[in-house]
Amino acid sequence: MKKLVFFIAAFFFMAGMMQAQKFAYVDTQYILDNIPEFAEAQAQLDEISSEWQKEIEAKFAEVDKMYKDYQTQSVLLPEDMKKKKEQEIIDREKDAKSLQRTRFGKDGDLFKKRQELVKPIQEKVYNAIQEIANNNNYAVVFDKGGSLTMMYANPKYDISDEVLDDLGASLGGRKSKGKSSGSYSPAGNSGERQDNQLKEGKK
Repeated sequence: MKKLVFFIAAFFFMAGMMQAQKFAYVDTQYILDNIPEFAEAQAQLDEISSEWQKEIEAKFAEVDKMYKDYQTQSVLLPEDMKKKKEQEIIDREKDAKSLQRTRFGKDGDLFKKRQELVKPIQEKVYNAIQEIANNNNYAVVFDKGGSLTMMYANPKYDISDEVLDDLGASLGGRKSKGKSSGSYSPAGNSGERQDNQLKEGKK
């Protein structure tokens, strides 16, 4: 009987503790969209990416021209010259593919540049969220723009604008949220550009 009373008391104690917990959520996509430094960093990344893409396309165009020239000339070339030309084409194509991996591959130049430009901004956002959570005794702060599926989110628990205030972002002219504040579709993240942005900043 004493054990039963103990378990009942423990249950109600835990239930009371759960009710006392405070929760909030942020929309990191909305926050980042309203930080000018992030837009500048993204514009710089887009420009660099475009330049590198043109560089790679030029390399592959050169390989294509070499192959077409070889096809035209091959009937007139001796066997040893054919092999030499073929090897030149193979080597040039390898160089182009190697450059492509260096620029855009996993942990490549673009990834490193993104870390250099974007990670400090993500860390500022994360620190602002942490400060607000500590000041308001929030037990958990969810990310509406992250991998957690939120079927419904009451706008009164959205502290995204508080984070922007803490970061000193201008109140006037803030971009609006992409979806209705009261609900959230479980469609997941919105593209690679801001894919796991806050998570990268936390690593």
